[in-house]
Formats: sequence, structure tokens, C-alpha cells
Amino acid sequence: MEGMSFSLSERQRKALSRIVGESHVLWREEDLLVYECDAYTLEKHLPTAVVLPGDPREVREVVRFCATEGLPIIPRGAGTSLSGSVAAVGGGVVVSLSRMRRILSIDPRNRRALVEAGCVNLHLTQAASRYGLVFAPDPSSQGACTIGGNVATNSGGPHTLRYGVTTNHVLGLELVLSDGQTVWLGVRPEEGDDAPGLDLRGVVIGSEGMLGIVTQVLVRLIPPPPARKTLLVAFPSVTEASRAVSAIIEAGIVPGALEMMDELIIRAVEATYQFGFPQGAGAVLIIELEGVPSGLDRLAAKVEDLCRKANACEVRVATTEKERNHLWKARKGAFGAVGRISPNYLTQDGVVPRSHLAEITGWIEACSKKYGVTIGNVFHAGDGNIHPLILYDEQDPDQVRRALAAGREILERCLELGGSVTGEHGIGLEKMDLLEKQFGAAELALMQALRRAFDPQGRCNPYKMFPSSRRCADFFPRRQIAA
Repeated sequence: MEGMSFSLSERQRKALSRIVGESHVLWREEDLLVYECDAYTLEKHLPTAVVLPGDPREVREVVRFCATEGLPIIPRGAGTSLSGSVAAVGGGVVVSLSRMRRILSIDPRNRRALVEAGCVNLHLTQAASRYGLVFAPDPSSQGACTIGGNVATNSGGPHTLRYGVTTNHVLGLELVLSDGQTVWLGVRPEEGDDAPGLDLRGVVIGSEGMLGIVTQVLVRLIPPPPARKTLLVAFPSVTEASRAVSAIIEAGIVPGALEMMDELIIRAVEATYQFGFPQGAGAVLIIELEGVPSGLDRLAAKVEDLCRKANACEVRVATTEKERNHLWKARKGAFGAVGRISPNYLTQDGVVPRSHLAEITGWIEACSKKYGVTIGNVFHAGDGNIHPLILYDEQDPDQVRRALAAGREILERCLELGGSVTGEHGIGLEKMDLLEKQFGAAELALMQALRRAFDPQGRCNPYKMFPSSRRCADFFPRRQIAA
């Protein structure tokens, strides 16, 4: 029911305070404003309350109480998600896991770690590095995003091309269901690497908090490569850089990472980080090669030759680890750097087959002209995951309208080219109506049936992902929760 919201009675506030402590229950409007949206700022909804449990037991008790009171629950990590997947549409209780950030154990012999869902991604890799191991998924928001959030959207990052996304590095997880029951899905910490039965662990990964609240995650750790060689290659245009990407993959070379930035993004990033990106380049590729030291020079020479044939105008190699880290800091800070040139931007997340990269970049340029909006491009080019950044000013409703229209047309073109409307950001609120363009009615019905198996009443993160989802107020009448 559009516009309807929930209220929290004094009795309910006191009950939640007894579980987590008074200072960890937020209900005043000035406190709730921080939680009205994620990085998709076009959708803002104040939650009824925010609860910050400190351990899995408190999560269970909070969820049980919300079940008794008929309160919807919205799991939340660091809020770096980009599709409105943690917005409290119509109200509800946001369960923030930011206090649950401990690394519970690291098992270097079996190359795994057990962490709480609020553990920051980068903190895990920093801790594992003492044992010569890393957690491979490395989203651009790595310094802030949480492992639980990575699980929710099946996050990737620049090194997805070689190492895969979050699901490839999660062995098992603890899930609190909407009635407060706790289940462990997948491999348990004390078990080997295989679990019998259906892969319910895989079902939860990428479910955007609609099946329950993940409280603990058993992750796989891997050793870093023996050696790396990181190249920065400049091209006159995005089209030529896209052709180089296709040529590299076609040659059977799978880099650790293969990233692209266009001229607008290069300018923004250079102004912020002063790395020394080539001035006047239409696009750059960041190509990270991995392997044994003895073979890397020959591999780099092969890649450089392929890039030169695609009309590369400059090739540089990071000569020190410090220079490599500076380059990656600049690339991962690209979204934030755009704040220098625009008050707002819409980050899209489409996928196309690599062979269509040049075509989709041409389409993006056409949309930019058609709708009169500036669009910068940051790509996980190696796996065809595009991130066009559509610039606008939210104070101008017409700019907002044109930005949204351009974004939709780009994603629809991704589908026409045999791709997807999302690679790692999820569906959330942003792409609900586009999901039915990608999947048929039978597939969507099956997904919804699976959701109901975990959460029969639809109380976990309602009004997300599915085109036919109803507002949470439709699930739970006001009279049930204001008592």
C-alpha cells in the first residue's frame, strides 16, 4: 500500500532495547536519516527503527520479536550497495550488522576463515595476509563493504575475471530465518570442503537479504599469485580499447584483472589521485597478469603486441608494488572521484558478451546524446560487466528523468545483446521491472516459490527484486504492529 508506514510503540522500543541495549536501538528521525537509502540515492525511505545487534544470539532474539509483532526486517551491512536493496520501503526494522565485525578464526592449514557478517572485506584480507593468504573478491568498495553484503549481492570486483565472484569463495554460512530459527547451510567450520544435499548455500548468495539474515560466513582463502605484472595501456578511444580486450581473451590469455576507464573518468581520477594517467587518452586498460616470474615477461610482451595491434598509443608497466597499489587505489576510487565533476550520478551495472563491448559503448554514447546527459564509463572489461556513470543534478527533476531513461535504455540494450541487467550490484528496487524482461513468468514464479520456502510471509526485506512484489504494508496491516 503506497505511502503507508509503520510506527514503533514505546513498549516495542523497550523490548528491543532489552535485547541489544538502549543505545543500539535508533528510532528518532534524525538518527534514522542515515539509513534512509544506500548508494542508490534516488530511492529514500525512513525505516521505523534501526537495531544494531552485537552477536548472532541478539540477531535471533530481534528477529523473533519482530516476527511476534509483525514487523518487517531489512538486513543491512555497510550501505555501499547500489540498487536500493536495503531501503525500508514503507517502514520496518533495519537490522544493521555493523557491530558484528569480528574475524572469529583463521585456519591457514585448510585455507579458510570464519567471520561475522559485518566484517569488512579488506580487514579480512589484511588479517589473512599474515598467513600468506587473501580473500579473493575485491569490490571497489572493499575498504568499507562487508562480507555479509558481499554474500547478499554476490559481489565481484576487478579480479573476478580470474577468481570468480563471492559464491566461488564461500563454503558455508549461518542464516537466521524470518521466524528466528537458525540454520547452517553448506560446509560447517569443522567439516571438509564438501557438503551433501542441495546447495542451499548457493541459493542464499545473491538473494539480497530476502531469505533471512546471514550472521556468520565460512570463506575460502587462497594464496596470492607468485608474481604479478600490471600494465597501464592507453588508447585513442573506448572502441579501440574494447577491441584489445576481445583480442586478449581470444588469444587464450586470462589476466587477473582487465579494467577499462574512459576519458571522463580518467580526468576525474587523475584530479583526485594524481597517478599520472596519460593526458588526452580516450580510454585506458589496466591489465594485471599473474603467474610464475619466469613466464610473465613473455606474457606481457604478447599482451602489449595485441594492444599495439588494436592501436594502443602508450604502454606502461608498474615498476614497484607501491606504484601498482597507487594505480589500483585510483581505479577503485573512480566512483568517488566523479563527485568532483557532478553533484550526483547513477551507476549502472549491465553485462554483455565481451565480443559486444565495442557495440555497447557506442550505444552508451548514443544514449548520452539522445538524452542530453554526460556518461562516464568504468568497466570490468574482461568479463563484460559495464558500469556507465550517468551524471545529473538531483535538484533538477528533468535531469533525473533523463538520467533514468538513459540508464534503462542501456540495460535494455544489454539484454538485446545477450547479456544481463546486473553483474554484481543486484536488482533491489532499481531494476525490478527489468527483471521480467530478462526472465520468463515460469522462472520468476519458481524464484518466488523458493523465497516463500525460506520466508513464507515475505517479511525479510520486502518489496525487492520481483516485479510483482508488494509493499511491506500490504503484508502486515498497521494495526498488527502499532500496539
